Amino acid sequence: MRLTKKLMFAIEAVLDIAYHASDQPVQSKEIAERQGIPRRYLEQVLQGLVHAGVLRGVRGPRGGYRLARERRRITIADIAQVVSDMEGGRDPLTDPAGSELGHVVLRPIWQEIEDYAMQRLSETTIEHLCVAARKAGIESQSQSQFDFMI
Repeated sequence: MRLTKKLMFAIEAVLDIAYHASDQPVQSKEIAERQGIPRRYLEQVLQGLVHAGVLRGVRGPRGGYRLARERRRITIADIAQVVSDMEGGRDPLTDPAGSELGHVVLRPIWQEIEDYAMQRLSETTIEHLCVAARKAGIESQSQSQFDFMI
């Protein structure tokens, strides 16, 4: 797992949708403006999240995006997995190239760090991030805090 711009944009977008949820879907234009994310780049990430079942796309003139499930049931690891799948690429830990020192000493340590990071991301939900945003005094665009839209 790598921390990339695409991963940060994806997490920020899902958090934005959860935090600014209202009775109307959140439009990508609004997310792009609030988060400072290029819209064309954002759309690609949002579509990947829709295909993975993290978000639900709503078509039409007042369309946009909603969470596909409760924010307490969406983890940062879920989002990281979607972005990792979108980016493709080869995991250097599974690459047979490298020295004995790399395979025997370095890779196990790196794998341990990756495992810990994924465990932590699996424990952190969008709900946790919304609570942190409220505690930080970040204003929400919605009048009430919706958790899940059907």
